[in-house]
Amino acid sequence: MTDNATENGIILKGIGGLYGVRLCPRGESPVTVSCRARGIFRHEGITPLPGDRVVLSRADNSEADGDEYVIDEISERRNFLIRPALANLSHLFAVIPAARPKPDLYSADKLISASENRGIEPVIVITKADTDPESAENIARIYRKGGFSVFVSDVNGKGDGELLEYIEKEAQKAFFCAAFAGVSGAGKSTLMSRLFPELKLATGEVSRKIQRGRHTTRHAELYPMTTGESSYYIADTPGFSMIDFARFNFVEEDELPYSFREFAPLMGQCRYTKCTHTKEEGCAVLENMRKGFIAPERHQSYVMMLEEIKKNPPWKRKNLQQM
Repeated sequence: MTDNATENGIILKGIGGLYGVRLCPRGESPVTVSCRARGIFRHEGITPLPGDRVVLSRADNSEADGDEYVIDEISERRNFLIRPALANLSHLFAVIPAARPKPDLYSADKLISASENRGIEPVIVITKADTDPESAENIARIYRKGGFSVFVSDVNGKGDGELLEYIEKEAQKAFFCAAFAGVSGAGKSTLMSRLFPELKLATGEVSRKIQRGRHTTRHAELYPMTTGESSYYIADTPGFSMIDFARFNFVEEDELPYSFREFAPLMGQCRYTKCTHTKEEGCAVLENMRKGFIAPERHQSYVMMLEEIKKNPPWKRKNLQQM
């Protein structure tokens, strides 16, 4: 890389304003460099995220802070999430434990809704199935009915093979960058360590007292992977106890029904043009739920999300996001 040259790369992680960027120089092996972003991004309120495609150049002394390179440009994003903080995802694996901690379908549905809204394919992964087989089967039923790809895994790795086969098949497509996300203690890092042992991720236990997992992953990070002739990225993310729709991954009220894939084909079929799909007569969504085509648990999540969105108008949401 000459003094005036630029180089394209992808951000793998960012901690405290320092970014790890993977470069793939033509004809050379990939290399990861540490760098900072130019101050203009901060002034414009833009935060570089793992998954961002960026252009690097040699840093000058004013912005290098000891680093050799600096981020000059961030390519247009195909999508991004605020929590987990990632850009340019193709898939998101929503990890839901069958038990310990208690499965939180509302948080999972928020994550799924935000993914659908941004053109990210949600995939459901139920972990610890052997700790409560009945719960695991019930969760699988809910999401299979909704048309999602669902994988069930136990603590010994039974079921991992089907999930890995799915990942490797999807990775053969033109673009594959996926994240594993879910509540703390769901078993994301443990699952990923079984699927990709070369990553050597830290794992933790669930507290018996509060039934929450200890945060073993502190920041979102992409890991370059290769299978056959396909190269792709997998991200591990910090666990969370909830997703605040007022502050993170907001879906607008009029877009919310379309972020539930069971509802989307029914839009325009309700008796009333401004149907909220909560209690109206002649609602196509409610009728399909009564017929058993939509899981009541998914509709309950929709109603709760709608209430949460209405409590946070745009002006209030803007104030919260600045906190």
